[in-house]
Amino acid sequence: MTASPQTPGIVAGRLPSAVVADNFSDVAPPLTAHEALVAADRCYFCYDAPCIAACPTAIDIPLFIRQIATGTAEAAARTIFAQNIMGGMCARVCPTETLCEEACVREAAEGKPVEIGRLQRFATDKLMAAGVHPFSRAAATGKRVAVIGAGPAGLAGAHRLAMLGHDVTVFEARPKPGGLNEYGIAAYKTVGEFARAEVDWLLRIGGIEIRHDHALGREVTLEGLRADYDAVLLGVGLGDVHKLEVPGRELVGVRPAVEFIAELRQAADKSSLPIGRRVVVIGGGMTAIDAAVQSKLLGAEEVTIVYRRGQERMSASADEQEHATTTGVRLVYHAVPIRLEGDGRIERAVFAYTMETEAGLAVSEETFTLAADQLFLAIGQTLAEVPAGLVLEAGKIEVDGAGRTGLERVWAAGDCRHGGEDLTVTAVAQGRDAAMDIHAQLMGG
Repeated sequence: MTASPQTPGIVAGRLPSAVVADNFSDVAPPLTAHEALVAADRCYFCYDAPCIAACPTAIDIPLFIRQIATGTAEAAARTIFAQNIMGGMCARVCPTETLCEEACVREAAEGKPVEIGRLQRFATDKLMAAGVHPFSRAAATGKRVAVIGAGPAGLAGAHRLAMLGHDVTVFEARPKPGGLNEYGIAAYKTVGEFARAEVDWLLRIGGIEIRHDHALGREVTLEGLRADYDAVLLGVGLGDVHKLEVPGRELVGVRPAVEFIAELRQAADKSSLPIGRRVVVIGGGMTAIDAAVQSKLLGAEEVTIVYRRGQERMSASADEQEHATTTGVRLVYHAVPIRLEGDGRIERAVFAYTMETEAGLAVSEETFTLAADQLFLAIGQTLAEVPAGLVLEAGKIEVDGAGRTGLERVWAAGDCRHGGEDLTVTAVAQGRDAAMDIHAQLMGG
């Protein structure tokens, strides 16, 4: 439930607007030209670069860093965009510390990798700021492809299909494109209107129409799209959230973390967003970290993340956990909520400690209570709409190869398909690869 500014304990303006604005400034400012040259100079330009293998989109990292080192950042950006058309956003939000930078030879030798993510941002920002789109469309094929969802997977797939000469229509449920890039990432990671600017830049390829406020199962159906288009790419993400099955879950002040993050991303004045004095977040992934840190940045005095397993099992990286703790967030491990209490609104959350056993996670009889006037749920998401004919595996769409579903001429990519990592960069890779497979099918390959 969404709390209003009048809800006791949840109020707007806990910090002055200027302080909030400063709190939400760029968490990792871009490199200057000199800093980029110094950072690029640290690269060994490995022939069998492990960083490439660690990148889901397989960007030629040594090549683009060499191009920066030789003063041709625009060429570096083209190298990046050839593999990852959303390289600008990925440079901001990728967990590089567990991907390319973790695999960096410098990391193994010195404990300090080449700053691949920041170098990627330096190059992509430079080309995008110049207003240059590095690709042009092939000759028209006469084929029409429907893409459902204007998130990273759908947009990456749409761009590649358009570049190959197909006409693409993207159906998006929300009023803005971008998916999680627009609605689901911490505001301090993508400041300003970068997510929208990136989409506008991507659409310069031509051949892509986006129809907003068109949701699968509401304005459009999979059956109808299959009849009207030569192929369909599902990039719908995970539009629903798991429910917390404990007493008190309907209390005012209890809401999904993704709703809070989206509301914050769309707020013109972030200080106007109501926040509790004592905030509890349940979960162990990036959504939990983003909700907790931003609660603190808005002025919450006590923010606690409670996760059911140990620290090493959290899907949020060690760097993100450290960022949360340095912001003032407390992390509690091995605990699950057993009930929420309050007189119409959340006032307390009661937890029980857990233990790892051979049979799985066990809940002990030992409990503790956290005072809370706001509680965010970050316990996972699920598909909002499952069209008939699609087979699910572990709650996601089962696919073969580059995203082929069990339905003829229907592909899936991104968070909605089984086998992903719930990362922007993985969604981009899957959207791109599905588009290449669609192209091969449409052209008789």
